[in-house]
Amino acid sequence: MNFKALTIGLAVASVTTISMAKPVAYQIDPTHTATVFTWNHFGFSTPSANFSDIQGTINVDNAKPANSSVNVTIPLSSLNTNVKALDDHLKTADFFDAEKYPNITFKSTKVQAISKTKYKITGDLTVKNVTKPVVLDAVLNKQAVHPMTKAETIGFNATTSFDRSAFGVGAYVPNVGDKITVNITTEAAVSTAKAAAK
Repeated sequence: MNFKALTIGLAVASVTTISMAKPVAYQIDPTHTATVFTWNHFGFSTPSANFSDIQGTINVDNAKPANSSVNVTIPLSSLNTNVKALDDHLKTADFFDAEKYPNITFKSTKVQAISKTKYKITGDLTVKNVTKPVVLDAVLNKQAVHPMTKAETIGFNATTSFDRSAFGVGAYVPNVGDKITVNITTEAAVSTAKAAAK
Protein backbone atom coordinates (compact mmCIF):
# COMPACT_ATOMS: atom_id res chain seq x y z
CA MET A 1 0.00 0.00 0.00
CA ASN A 2 1.29 3.45 -0.90
CA PHE A 3 0.88 5.24 2.45
CA LYS A 4 2.03 8.56 1.01
CA ALA A 5 -0.71 8.44 -1.65
CA LEU A 6 -3.25 7.39 0.97
CA THR A 7 -2.27 10.29 3.25
CA ILE A 8 -2.56 12.78 0.39
CA GLY A 9 -5.91 11.29 -0.60
CA LEU A 10 -7.27 11.60 2.92
CA ALA A 11 -6.05 15.17 3.15
CA VAL A 12 -7.73 16.08 -0.14
CA ALA A 13 -10.95 14.39 1.00
CA SER A 14 -10.82 16.29 4.26
CA VAL A 15 -10.36 19.65 2.51
CA THR A 16 -13.17 18.80 0.08
CA THR A 17 -15.50 17.92 2.97
CA ILE A 18 -14.70 21.19 4.74
CA SER A 19 -15.18 23.26 1.59
CA MET A 20 -18.56 21.61 0.95
CA ALA A 21 -19.77 22.03 4.54
CA LYS A 22 -22.90 24.12 4.83
CA PRO A 23 -23.62 26.74 7.49
CA VAL A 24 -25.28 25.34 10.61
CA ALA A 25 -28.85 26.56 11.16
CA TYR A 26 -29.64 27.73 14.69
CA GLN A 27 -33.28 28.45 15.53
CA ILE A 28 -33.77 31.49 17.74
CA ASP A 29 -35.07 30.71 21.21
CA PRO A 30 -37.74 33.38 21.88
CA THR A 31 -37.65 32.67 25.62
CA HIS A 32 -34.02 33.80 25.78
CA THR A 33 -34.17 36.56 23.19
CA ALA A 34 -35.04 40.22 23.67
CA THR A 35 -34.87 43.39 21.60
CA VAL A 36 -34.90 46.59 23.66
CA PHE A 37 -35.12 49.96 21.98
CA THR A 38 -34.66 53.36 23.64
CA TRP A 39 -35.29 56.97 22.65
CA ASN A 40 -35.01 60.49 24.03
CA HIS A 41 -38.17 61.99 25.57
CA PHE A 42 -38.11 65.81 25.43
CA GLY A 43 -34.56 65.68 26.79
CA PHE A 44 -35.81 64.62 30.21
CA SER A 45 -35.55 60.83 30.08
CA THR A 46 -34.65 57.84 27.97
CA PRO A 47 -37.65 55.47 27.93
CA SER A 48 -37.39 51.93 26.62
CA ALA A 49 -39.59 49.25 25.11
CA ASN A 50 -39.10 45.56 24.58
CA PHE A 51 -40.08 43.10 21.86
CA SER A 52 -40.42 39.40 22.67
CA ASP A 53 -41.63 36.21 20.97
CA ILE A 54 -38.98 36.80 18.33
CA GLN A 55 -38.66 34.14 15.64
CA GLY A 56 -35.90 33.43 13.17
CA THR A 57 -32.79 31.58 12.07
CA ILE A 58 -29.10 32.28 12.46
CA ASN A 59 -27.03 30.37 9.90
CA VAL A 60 -23.44 30.09 11.10
CA ASP A 61 -20.40 29.16 9.04
CA ASN A 62 -17.44 29.13 11.43
CA ALA A 63 -14.92 28.49 8.66
CA LYS A 64 -16.24 31.29 6.44
CA PRO A 65 -18.22 33.82 8.49
CA ALA A 66 -19.10 35.71 5.31
CA ASN A 67 -21.37 32.77 4.42
CA SER A 68 -23.35 33.23 7.63
CA SER A 69 -26.74 34.92 7.68
CA VAL A 70 -29.55 36.13 9.94
CA ASN A 71 -33.30 36.17 9.29
CA VAL A 72 -35.56 37.51 12.05
CA THR A 73 -39.25 38.34 12.49
CA ILE A 74 -40.40 40.55 15.38
CA PRO A 75 -44.16 40.63 16.10
CA LEU A 76 -45.48 44.05 17.04
CA SER A 77 -48.07 42.32 19.21
CA SER A 78 -45.23 41.64 21.69
CA LEU A 79 -44.32 45.31 22.16
CA ASN A 80 -44.11 46.22 25.84
CA THR A 81 -43.22 49.57 27.44
CA ASN A 82 -44.78 48.64 30.82
CA VAL A 83 -47.33 51.38 30.12
CA LYS A 84 -50.39 49.91 28.42
CA ALA A 85 -51.65 53.24 27.08
CA LEU A 86 -48.29 53.84 25.42
CA ASP A 87 -48.21 50.30 24.03
CA ASP A 88 -51.62 50.86 22.47
CA HIS A 89 -50.58 54.24 21.04
CA LEU A 90 -47.35 52.90 19.54
CA LYS A 91 -49.36 50.26 17.70
CA THR A 92 -51.61 52.86 16.04
CA ALA A 93 -51.08 54.51 12.65
CA ASP A 94 -49.28 57.38 14.45
CA PHE A 95 -46.36 54.99 14.85
CA PHE A 96 -46.16 51.32 13.79
CA ASP A 97 -49.69 50.81 12.43
CA ALA A 98 -49.51 47.24 13.75
CA GLU A 99 -52.90 46.19 12.42
CA LYS A 100 -51.74 46.81 8.85
CA TYR A 101 -48.07 45.90 9.36
CA PRO A 102 -47.96 43.28 12.14
CA ASN A 103 -44.24 42.42 11.93
CA ILE A 104 -40.81 43.98 11.80
CA THR A 105 -38.26 41.93 9.86
CA PHE A 106 -34.49 41.87 9.49
CA LYS A 107 -32.65 39.95 6.77
CA SER A 108 -28.88 40.11 6.62
CA THR A 109 -27.11 40.92 3.37
CA LYS A 110 -23.49 40.78 4.60
CA VAL A 111 -21.62 39.35 7.57
CA GLN A 112 -18.12 40.64 8.26
CA ALA A 113 -15.85 39.14 10.93
CA ILE A 114 -13.93 41.86 12.79
CA SER A 115 -12.32 39.37 15.18
CA LYS A 116 -13.05 35.88 16.51
CA THR A 117 -15.93 37.23 18.56
CA LYS A 118 -16.95 40.53 16.91
CA TYR A 119 -18.96 40.92 13.71
CA LYS A 120 -20.63 43.59 11.63
CA ILE A 121 -23.92 42.33 10.23
CA THR A 122 -25.41 44.47 7.49
CA GLY A 123 -29.02 43.82 6.59
CA ASP A 124 -32.40 45.08 5.46
CA LEU A 125 -34.70 46.25 8.25
CA THR A 126 -38.35 46.48 7.25
CA VAL A 127 -40.82 48.54 9.29
CA LYS A 128 -44.27 49.57 7.97
CA ASN A 129 -43.33 48.17 4.54
CA VAL A 130 -40.30 50.51 4.40
CA THR A 131 -36.96 48.76 3.98
CA LYS A 132 -33.64 50.41 4.83
CA PRO A 133 -30.13 49.05 5.46
CA VAL A 134 -28.85 48.96 9.04
CA VAL A 135 -25.66 47.57 10.58
CA LEU A 136 -25.58 45.44 13.72
CA ASP A 137 -22.44 45.39 15.85
CA ALA A 138 -22.59 41.83 17.15
CA VAL A 139 -20.56 40.02 19.80
CA LEU A 140 -20.41 36.23 20.04
CA ASN A 141 -20.99 35.32 23.68
CA LYS A 142 -20.65 31.54 23.48
CA GLN A 143 -20.97 28.63 21.07
CA ALA A 144 -21.20 25.21 22.73
CA VAL A 145 -23.49 22.37 23.73
CA HIS A 146 -26.05 23.74 26.18
CA PRO A 147 -25.65 22.01 29.57
CA MET A 148 -29.43 21.71 30.09
CA THR A 149 -30.89 21.08 26.64
CA LYS A 150 -27.83 19.21 25.29
CA ALA A 151 -28.39 21.03 21.98
CA GLU A 152 -25.70 22.89 20.04
CA THR A 153 -26.34 26.48 21.08
CA ILE A 154 -25.01 29.91 20.18
CA GLY A 155 -25.50 33.27 21.87
CA PHE A 156 -24.98 36.84 20.68
CA ASN A 157 -25.42 40.40 21.88
CA ALA A 158 -25.83 43.14 19.27
CA THR A 159 -26.48 46.86 19.03
CA THR A 160 -27.60 49.23 16.29
CA SER A 161 -29.22 52.62 15.86
CA PHE A 162 -31.27 54.38 13.19
CA ASP A 163 -33.67 57.30 12.64
CA ARG A 164 -37.25 56.14 13.08
CA SER A 165 -38.55 58.84 10.73
CA ALA A 166 -36.79 57.04 7.86
CA PHE A 167 -39.28 54.19 8.38
CA GLY A 168 -42.40 56.34 8.53
CA VAL A 169 -42.53 56.29 12.34
CA GLY A 170 -41.65 59.94 12.87
CA ALA A 171 -44.50 61.22 15.06
CA TYR A 172 -43.49 64.00 17.50
CA VAL A 173 -39.95 64.41 16.14
CA PRO A 174 -37.87 66.30 17.28
CA ASN A 175 -39.38 66.64 20.77
CA VAL A 176 -39.49 62.86 21.03
CA GLY A 177 -36.13 61.75 19.70
CA ASP A 178 -35.75 60.54 16.13
CA LYS A 179 -32.76 58.28 16.84
CA ILE A 180 -33.60 54.84 18.15
CA THR A 181 -30.93 52.77 19.89
CA VAL A 182 -31.47 49.02 19.87
CA ASN A 183 -29.90 46.40 22.15
CA ILE A 184 -30.39 42.74 21.30
CA THR A 185 -29.56 39.55 23.14
CA THR A 186 -30.30 36.10 21.78
CA GLU A 187 -29.76 32.39 22.19
CA ALA A 188 -30.32 30.04 19.28
CA ALA A 189 -30.05 26.27 19.09
CA VAL A 190 -29.76 23.50 16.53
CA SER A 191 -32.92 21.40 16.48
CA THR A 192 -32.29 18.18 18.41
CA ALA A 193 -34.25 16.28 15.74
CA LYS A 194 -31.95 17.61 13.01
CA ALA A 195 -28.86 16.93 15.11
CA ALA A 196 -29.94 13.31 15.66
CA ALA A 197 -30.43 12.87 11.92
CA LYS A 198 -26.83 13.78 11.13
